[in-house]
Amino acid sequence: MTETQIKIERPLAIHLLTLAQQSPDREICGLIGATHQQPGTIYPTTNISKIPQTEFEMDAQDQISALKKMRKNREHLFAIYHSHPSAAATPSARDLENIGYPDAFQIIISLNTKGVLEMRAYKLGTNGFEEVSLVV
Repeated sequence: MTETQIKIERPLAIHLLTLAQQSPDREICGLIGATHQQPGTIYPTTNISKIPQTEFEMDAQDQISALKKMRKNREHLFAIYHSHPSAAATPSARDLENIGYPDAFQIIISLNTKGVLEMRAYKLGTNGFEEVSLVV
């Protein structure tokens, strides 16, 4: 059974949306750290995918650095985030195949909307990704 709802503060949501908007032609990606299940810090990572327009691969050194900073800040890994510049905010087959942190939430930001950015959250369940209510 997965959690049915997660809450992120508005400044964090705005920061994620801004990062996605700053890179409209390639997927952004990174980690989100939390204290006591309250997400608070964004750790951007470099997307080293050979096809960054439609997929992401986080730079290993960036991930290690982010996880070290989380430990130093007494945070835990809360979520992985990435954007879909030209697709809906739903996990792709590749997202499921390459899940590196199965216990973390997945937050996907879509730029493929008219005027309104879309951000959705998922958690790995027994039958793949299950959507979780994202409250800002």
